[in-house]
Amino acid sequence: MPLPGGGLPERAVREIRRIKARVEAERIPRGADRALHLKLGPGGLSDVEWTVQLLQLEHGATVPGLRTTKTLDALAAAVGAGLADAGDAAALAEAWQLAARTRNAIMLVRGRADDSLPSRHTELTAVARLLGYRPSGTFGPSGLAVTHPAQALEDDYRRTARRARAVMERLFFGWEGS
Repeated sequence: MPLPGGGLPERAVREIRRIKARVEAERIPRGADRALHLKLGPGGLSDVEWTVQLLQLEHGATVPGLRTTKTLDALAAAVGAGLADAGDAAALAEAWQLAARTRNAIMLVRGRADDSLPSRHTELTAVARLLGYRPSGTFGPSGLAVTHPAQALEDDYRRTARRARAVMERLFFGWEGS
């Protein structure tokens, strides 16, 4: 039975959290690097979307701006309603945008969809270049750029996903230490 104002009972919220935890445990393909899985890995698209959708289910009846299919618009509405801190929403939005752009670049490079950062250096470099990563201007003793586009993309993704996961753990799971 819904709460007054159309929110979810705590039992339903617990069940949604349980389902999300199960998806995390069971859905990442065998052998895939969890940290680099753009859709289902920590801080990936799924983390952002589950967080936003839980806020929508809990508060959509009283916050009209949450009644949208657009993830970033719903995040903005959550901030406007005081349901999420602007910095937290920015971390989630940045992770969502980077993962979505990276998935699109992977499609262009490979000619097929994939939800993980490529493990082959040449493919990851091509994806990074499509996303605008360029070798840094700093060169090491060998004459090669110290920061390679592929490494810069992977480092940016890992950092962005870690920040988003910490926010997700607070907003979605209610874990205060994150």
